[in-house]
Amino acid sequence: MAKSPRLRAIPLGGLGEIGRNMMALEYDEKIVVVDAGLMFPEEEMLGVDLVLPDVTYLAERKDKVLGFLLTHGHEDHVGALPYILPRVPAPIYGSRLTLGFLKNKLREHKLDGQLQLHEIKAGDVVELPPFKVEFIHVAHSIPDTTALAIETPVGMVIHSGDFKMDQTPVDGQPTDMARLSHFGDRGVLLLMSDSTNAERDGFTPSERTIGDAFQDIFGQCPGRIIITTFASNIYRIQQALNTASRYKRKVAVVGRSMINNLTIAQELGYLNVPADILIKVQDIGKESDEKLVILSSGSQGEPLSALTRIAAQEHPQVKLKAGDTVILSANPIPGNEELVSRTINNCYKHGARVFYSARNRVHASGHASREELKLMLNLVKPRFFMPVHGEFRHLSLHGEIAQDVGIAKERVIVVDDGSVVEVSDSSHHAGNKVPAGYVYVDGLGVGDVGSVVLRDRRVLSQDGIFIVIVTVNKDTGQVVSRPDLISRGFVHQQTSDALMESARDLVLKTINKIGPGNPEWQVVKNSVRDALSKFLYDQMRRRPMIIPIVVEV
Repeated sequence: MAKSPRLRAIPLGGLGEIGRNMMALEYDEKIVVVDAGLMFPEEEMLGVDLVLPDVTYLAERKDKVLGFLLTHGHEDHVGALPYILPRVPAPIYGSRLTLGFLKNKLREHKLDGQLQLHEIKAGDVVELPPFKVEFIHVAHSIPDTTALAIETPVGMVIHSGDFKMDQTPVDGQPTDMARLSHFGDRGVLLLMSDSTNAERDGFTPSERTIGDAFQDIFGQCPGRIIITTFASNIYRIQQALNTASRYKRKVAVVGRSMINNLTIAQELGYLNVPADILIKVQDIGKESDEKLVILSSGSQGEPLSALTRIAAQEHPQVKLKAGDTVILSANPIPGNEELVSRTINNCYKHGARVFYSARNRVHASGHASREELKLMLNLVKPRFFMPVHGEFRHLSLHGEIAQDVGIAKERVIVVDDGSVVEVSDSSHHAGNKVPAGYVYVDGLGVGDVGSVVLRDRRVLSQDGIFIVIVTVNKDTGQVVSRPDLISRGFVHQQTSDALMESARDLVLKTINKIGPGNPEWQVVKNSVRDALSKFLYDQMRRRPMIIPIVVEV
């Protein structure tokens, strides 16, 4: 008798890292995909601009992909779509603000007009047989965030998206716990829940507390105030504008992403901008310092962002000066700590006061802490639980939380990217793996930088490059002249004459050892590379990249 199809949950990103959130659900060869996010490069990913999920599995089955279901508009949930959609063209379902942000990205990639974008709102139900999806409002740091209730032939799946149980949200719309509880009472097969703050005890502070913090800081600042936060954190931007209006300060906006998102949110009605408060950045010289707020992108210390350039005195319009106050209203994303610290240090160096999350309450996370995670588990009462969105320690800790509220250990599924989890109404199995590695974006190249290229970049950055140019007679194979040596990032050639001469002698000796005739030059290159590598390590304890070049004349 043929086996009945099972539901397959396939994480393609977001499990074992912060970012790249992407989950495929498959039943009977039909697939829906929850989110498609990017990740910002880690420190050792030299030269890489962005990191994407590997969608090979989806691209090979693109005719089976019914749609992308978007929980909200943050980069780590929608940022990969412009790169993925050309390979997996499927309808997209998202809220008004989410699609507003996405359309702007698609326009930049010249993809607007080619795609099927379906606007939904909390409470809407989308039928994608064999799946039926209801969007449920949850509180987060951006408006229009939803969890997903996905009805499948084997049972209900709840995907929390990013959420917190904020009881006093800025927009007055708390997480819809009643709806989550409704599905919990009906019976939920599988819950996938955000693990980002699984290490943090208690409850996450309300976003509204940041408005109170802004109020306190504004009251003690005689000079200009520069505020930076995530450009997509519309609630934070709203509170900054409200506080500036209360203190009768004008606001100038700098940074392309901040300007774009503020404009989109205002046009779509998600941002209420007080009348006559905005001024052009070119006009900041016309306002006295005590009447000015500068709203800037660059909360993560990105090298080319507005705040980083302001702090380094490299911004064309805004120069930092003594008496300025800088508010970094964001936590550093893991891996960005050093960049953020450098920006803070530069601000202090130029006489500014800095308020930042490590010392001041100027940031509230958009993610649920441990008590809220317990509340989600108790509302939904799932038969099986899979923690998502977090580094592996976050997933493991979230799994322990699930056991604390009564879910049996064997029903907690802690896996990493690429693991195929098969679920039926009574059991689960995690076995097979699909490709789920990193795809790097470097400039205009997508996927052309791999682990080998990054390894070479690390060698170049650490020990430099050593190029050997040998000129030979193409008829006899004899060396015509002493080798030319070029060193970059290894030693300064003019101060290392003895080392360079010894290296030349070694190259000649290695070639002559091969004997007369016309040898296989690839063999010669390998011999030269091996001999030089050993010699240079013995002499300098460094391993530069060695590139032998044979020129025939």
